[in-house]
Amino acid sequence: MSAVYFYHLTDTPLELALPPLLGKCAQAGWRVVIRGRQSARLEWLDQRLWLGDEAGFLPHGLAGGAHDARQPVLLGTDETPVPDGACLMTIDGAPVDPAEVGRLARTCILFDGNDPDAVQSARAQWKALTDAGSPAQYWAQEAGRWIKKAEKIPGGA
Repeated sequence: MSAVYFYHLTDTPLELALPPLLGKCAQAGWRVVIRGRQSARLEWLDQRLWLGDEAGFLPHGLAGGAHDARQPVLLGTDETPVPDGACLMTIDGAPVDPAEVGRLARTCILFDGNDPDAVQSARAQWKALTDAGSPAQYWAQEAGRWIKKAEKIPGGA
């Protein structure tokens, strides 16, 4: 079963933290679906990704286009299908079904540590997903680096 990685954003906003994570997914050969709750927020993120560093640019698009199946990074809502073996990244408390975690390469939940509602939502997702048997890791930003702070393995601590 694949793991769920929780990324607690405290030092870097989403639009700056996301590209390096997407680059790691590309290096692993994973397609990525970024799941959000609101189309307007996904459109905003799409624009930020287009304006990013040319050297680290990753092709991407908004769901609903003619070439969704060919996009290495696809931004969509919970109606957007996530292919088996892909990486699902959620933002803004978008839902994750415990049943989908097992068929994906990885599931990543990114949340704004400066937003108490986002932190509470991530805590609820941690509990629901680990209670359902998904292994999980919690990563926090410290001085510009990701540090693993916690891990829960089914049947373990």
